[in-house]
Amino acid sequence: MAANRFYTPLRYPGGKSKLCWLVRSIMTENNMMGGHYVEPYAGGAGVALELLLTDFVSHIHINDLNVGVFSFWDSVLNHTEHFVGMIYDCQLDMATWYAQREILTNHINYSSLEIGFAFFYLNRTNRSGIINGGVIGGYNQTGNYKIDARFNKDALVDRIVAISKRSSQITLYKLDAEAFLDGIDRAGLKNALIYIDPPYYVKGKRLYDNFYEPDDHERISILVRKIKTPWMLSYDDHVEIRRMYSRFRVSEIDLVYSAATKMKGQEVAFFSDVLTLPNVIQAA
Repeated sequence: MAANRFYTPLRYPGGKSKLCWLVRSIMTENNMMGGHYVEPYAGGAGVALELLLTDFVSHIHINDLNVGVFSFWDSVLNHTEHFVGMIYDCQLDMATWYAQREILTNHINYSSLEIGFAFFYLNRTNRSGIINGGVIGGYNQTGNYKIDARFNKDALVDRIVAISKRSSQITLYKLDAEAFLDGIDRAGLKNALIYIDPPYYVKGKRLYDNFYEPDDHERISILVRKIKTPWMLSYDDHVEIRRMYSRFRVSEIDLVYSAATKMKGQEVAFFSDVLTLPNVIQAA
């Protein structure tokens, strides 16, 4: 597959695809090529999919507790043909948008396939992929961009089919991140890296349905300190996050990301003690 292309069908606020070079560098330095790559907060799984689809790793483990996210990946992996048919059959208009929003809002009444498609539809038609962010072009569709601006059916289907062909190399989970991390660590995967990317500390409520309160962030930090499997972790840069992970090596990362407008934000990455860091990382 060509470099510098999109591998995930999802648009994700705070998506970490731009950090794939960093993950590759760390895994190369620690002789993890061809091993396992693990994400407890998968979201769009941009890094995981790039590593797998370029044959850098042999297996990815993606987890997300959010019902929409999980249902989407479950549909892609296990109901590919039906999902692709739904993409080609759907109308890109406000009537369909409202119908899909209703499915996601009252998901208990619908199948996993219907929920997964509703999540996908809103992700591709809403501003910056934020489920509660409002439709591209506005409700009256008077904006410069319309509802179909980020919904190229052929391109999206190509990505989905490419992923489905690797389904035997993808393990999907729907667990609380703490339970998932504990289980993965107990499994004792060989040649594995866990990339922990929790919801943002400051803007999490605006960007994610499953946001964390300060106590949740604290609990995750306590668990991470006990993990034996090699890991790296990234967060928005905040004094409380630096306090929680003060015993670990830290590196500052500048990211350009889109959430309504292009913004440059600083994040911090922390690294487990067992990792050898490549020279490209300036860690303190």
